Amino acid sequence: MAEVKRVGMLTGGGDAPGLNGVIRAVTMRCIEDYGYEVVGLKRGWKSLLSPEDDTVMELGLDDVRYILQEGGTILGSSRTNPYKNEGDPERVVKQLEEFGVDALVAIGGDDTLGVAKRLHDDFGLQIIGCPKTIDNDLSATDTTFGYDTAVAIATDAIDKLRTTAKSHERILVVEVMGRHAGWITWGAGIASAANVTLIPEVEPDLDEITNIFKTRAANGEKWGLVAVSEGVTFSEDFVTQNAEKDEFGHVRLGGVAEGLANELKERTGIDTRHVVLGHLQRGGTPTANDRILSTRYGLRAAEAINNGEWGKMVALRGNEIVTVDLSEATDETKTVPRDLYAAAETFFG
Repeated sequence: MAEVKRVGMLTGGGDAPGLNGVIRAVTMRCIEDYGYEVVGLKRGWKSLLSPEDDTVMELGLDDVRYILQEGGTILGSSRTNPYKNEGDPERVVKQLEEFGVDALVAIGGDDTLGVAKRLHDDFGLQIIGCPKTIDNDLSATDTTFGYDTAVAIATDAIDKLRTTAKSHERILVVEVMGRHAGWITWGAGIASAANVTLIPEVEPDLDEITNIFKTRAANGEKWGLVAVSEGVTFSEDFVTQNAEKDEFGHVRLGGVAEGLANELKERTGIDTRHVVLGHLQRGGTPTANDRILSTRYGLRAAEAINNGEWGKMVALRGNEIVTVDLSEATDETKTVPRDLYAAAETFFG
């Protein structure tokens, strides 16, 4: 094991409220408790493939002391895949050496952590992973920072849209982030008392949804709210997807809310509109819960560096922050169990 003197950090993938909390905690513990130097590598894995003049950001106590409440990431991000092109992984390792980075904290979701695992396995890179995704779909941890904030934002949006739906007697279909896992939609649907909540894990029954709103209209309520994950699919052909893919091969989703709104309008005769929350769910000030969780993750990540727990990821298990193999974070997507979805179904109507 190489001696650690200089610790690097990067944030990859979509931004999430709480990223700055991790950066702050790692920096302060590494400097104050362990005497390491700390640098941030700006723009994710791109920083090690296409470095720029400002790529290396020296981090001191005064640089991070008051960033906990800020959304986004002071290090920037990208969806760069170092394993997309031959020879790029070797360039990453060489660039880290040129930057004088002895240990790396990679903060991200399954794509970022998947790269971290491969770099550790292939080159013995001294790396620690930290789970970040508003989707809450990493299987190795009970929850991820950013999720609580995203649910709060989506809930607040649906609460506000209710007044418009009632005033104009409309059905409003609200599209919420969630490609393969419907955790945000499930949480926001229950918290906002949406009339129907739809997630990717369960294919919706359009006839049942239609009957719900026809029954409501017959009872004098010609309005309603549907919370739908962007990754929901129907057997009908009105759902659209953008064929463009990112560097990790993910199709950029879009169109389910618009398609569903058009279908419900035709089936029920009720004026139906759609709203796409999009990147609003990623932005803004993190909740207190996400500030606390990200801080605990960062402190444990710094401790893992000091202990030499390479190839591990920090994770929440019950009330404890532990380390697990990076493979646990990337092997399986954590989806909403059917019995939990049933809790939302109880309130359909």
